[in-house]
Amino acid sequence: MIERNILSQKFKEFKIREYIAKQFLKTGYSYTKIQRTPLGDKITIFTTRPGLVVGRKGENIKKLTTTLKKRFKLENPQIEIGEVENPFLDAQSIAEKIAYSLEKFGSTSFKSIGYKTLQSIMDGGAMGAEIAVSGKIPSSRSKTWRFVDGYLKKCGHVSDTQVIRGEATAHLKVGAVGITVSIMPPTIRLPDNIIIKKEQNNQEAASKEKTAEEKEVEIIKATKEKKPRKKEKKNEKERTEENK
Repeated sequence: MIERNILSQKFKEFKIREYIAKQFLKTGYSYTKIQRTPLGDKITIFTTRPGLVVGRKGENIKKLTTTLKKRFKLENPQIEIGEVENPFLDAQSIAEKIAYSLEKFGSTSFKSIGYKTLQSIMDGGAMGAEIAVSGKIPSSRSKTWRFVDGYLKKCGHVSDTQVIRGEATAHLKVGAVGITVSIMPPTIRLPDNIIIKKEQNNQEAASKEKTAEEKEVEIIKATKEKKPRKKEKKNEKERTEENK
């Protein structure tokens, strides 16, 4: 019984996320976070354009609360809007933006759209990015065009857990075109990335300088000790000559 309740709750949350994503399509929607609290379910919608999600005088939020109560049977849903900090590092909103621009300008300008968005992602501070556009572009046969820049992990634990991915679909006259965006953010710590601290280098340099100074002091002392010995030898020679 407990397992069934957990599965039903998770399936319900999945349906809510799917419904919200369809409702706020092409408005810079990123993802939805659902938290269960004693007062009710707290739903946070993250987007790059909060004004479009809220609507005029909060019309969209009111409609969403009524549908959540009737359709998904939530008692007291509390909806909040969260703004994405860096929109150029959010893969889902970028994929939706590419789909919107393809529907608006057509499939002939897909290369310029791909390269411009890739440049904006790299300017936003990403380590690497990849944009894949698959469909009947520009010929009658389906192809996959890839726009790649920087360093991007394709496999392993880092690729599965830390690489940000987003998907969207553009409906054109030729047919449906799939768009996938993969971004490697600058906050990722790679296991093979070795950082050399500057403090250790300074300590080594200081120790090397000390040893060089000590060597110079020893050389000076040795030269000073050698000079009076030569004078003593000269005085001994003069004395022997006088005695003779």
